[in-house]
Amino acid sequence: MTSAELIPKEDILKYKLTRASENHSRELQSKLQNALRLGNEFKSKATITFQTLDGPKRVETTVWTLTEDALQIKNGVVLPLGSLLDIEY
Repeated sequence: MTSAELIPKEDILKYKLTRASENHSRELQSKLQNALRLGNEFKSKATITFQTLDGPKRVETTVWTLTEDALQIKNGVVLPLGSLLDIEY
């Protein structure tokens, strides 16, 4: 995987999110579920890598909610699953 710049989660809205060249949301489903559980039950953070027009970026944050199409982090910031490249915890 290409190296992604680590940015503060507060800066996500400064970037235009775009779809990843490959949709990874299906293969990341179990990781997303685990990150959601870690965030809600243990207040643990995950490292989320996503695609922007400026290239891949990553943030370290808590996953608050998860839907079929997106995940939500602090302050109501929503990341479409189609923009995700990877998630680690």
